[in-house]
Amino acid sequence: MQEQQTKPALSFKIFDLYDLNEVKISDPGLRNAINLEPKLVLKSQGREVGKFKQARVNLVERFANRLGVAGHRGKKHKIEFGDSTGKYSRNMSIVLNAFKIIEQKTKQNPVQVLIKAVENSAPKDEITVIEYGGARYPQAVDVSPSRRVNLAIRWIINGASDKAFGKKKSITQALSEEIILTSENNGESFAVKKRNESEKQADSAR
Repeated sequence: MQEQQTKPALSFKIFDLYDLNEVKISDPGLRNAINLEPKLVLKSQGREVGKFKQARVNLVERFANRLGVAGHRGKKHKIEFGDSTGKYSRNMSIVLNAFKIIEQKTKQNPVQVLIKAVENSAPKDEITVIEYGGARYPQAVDVSPSRRVNLAIRWIINGASDKAFGKKKSITQALSEEIILTSENNGESFAVKKRNESEKQADSAR
């Protein structure tokens, strides 16, 4: 009998650029909340809508989607960039151009650098307000894995937005700089500052 030749499994790279099979998630609390399923084109067409379905969307696509509302702060809506809008192709091109800058500066897989940035900026504790006896008190609570990822993505993009809005630096340059600083756990990173602030508030409310 002829020996059957085993064919190597197909390995897709996102946009045929970056291999996700070599990307590792070191934080065990975030492994179920971060999707790194390799696909050639990251576009879910809005199918995965819901509280827990967002974990099925690839992290890079979630990052690009959030870029469309980079200037928003809670209920306040700041002026948006002309570059980052709700258009998928434009937002994803900004992310991919930022990845190219990250790859040139760090000589690493930019998706791995993004994962490290998300891990470093994801808060473990935050505060909520409880009402008891007609008075409102701050109470420290643990943050769910899904919310940790969402907060990390929001803060990284908000930090890049602040560095680029009304300045000579483009959103692509600011985004790559913010991701690199956050991945290094640098104190100059906006996302790292917000994480430290959230955890300090939680510690004081215990």
